[in-house]
Amino acid sequence: MARLPELDPEKFSAEQKKVHEAILKGPRGKVVGPLKVWLKNPGLAEHAQALGAYCRFGSSLPPRLSELAICITGSFWKANYEWFAHAPLAIKAGIDPAAIEAIRTGAKPTFTKADEQAIYDFVSEMVTTKRVSNATFERAKKELGETGVIDLVGIVGYYSLVSVTLNAFELPLPDGEKVPFDIA
Repeated sequence: MARLPELDPEKFSAEQKKVHEAILKGPRGKVVGPLKVWLKNPGLAEHAQALGAYCRFGSSLPPRLSELAICITGSFWKANYEWFAHAPLAIKAGIDPAAIEAIRTGAKPTFTKADEQAIYDFVSEMVTTKRVSNATFERAKKELGETGVIDLVGIVGYYSLVSVTLNAFELPLPDGEKVPFDIA
């Protein structure tokens, strides 16, 4: 980590050990990205990791749509580590690589699936205008259902927290990885 030294598990407090074990036993199976920062504050880490596990692995949205939402959010925040981690997952889940690249560069992507377009429109509008129009909301609700829209908002909120954590603490990409967003 560029701004904080990495924690030594041998020196964890009891609270840190508890959260660390929960992360390792959960669907992630490893402590990466913002979790490395949050573990320095186990109260935050406990709740944030639980919310993240739900948003990533337990929401009503299929991975194709949740990963798309994560990429749009990460692109908005220009969160290099988040993009590094999730763009390949979005492509693997079925999002067109050209759409992912368009999102990265700030171009308008083309989608052939109505649910993908609804996700893109909803998340893009939310992060750029801080609101969602009635038309965009209703289109998302038609495609995703009420629970899906609630989960979508949770994903955007959670991955905004992830993005600002990654950016504020300047978590580096693994050695040799290309930086997706040049922040000069």
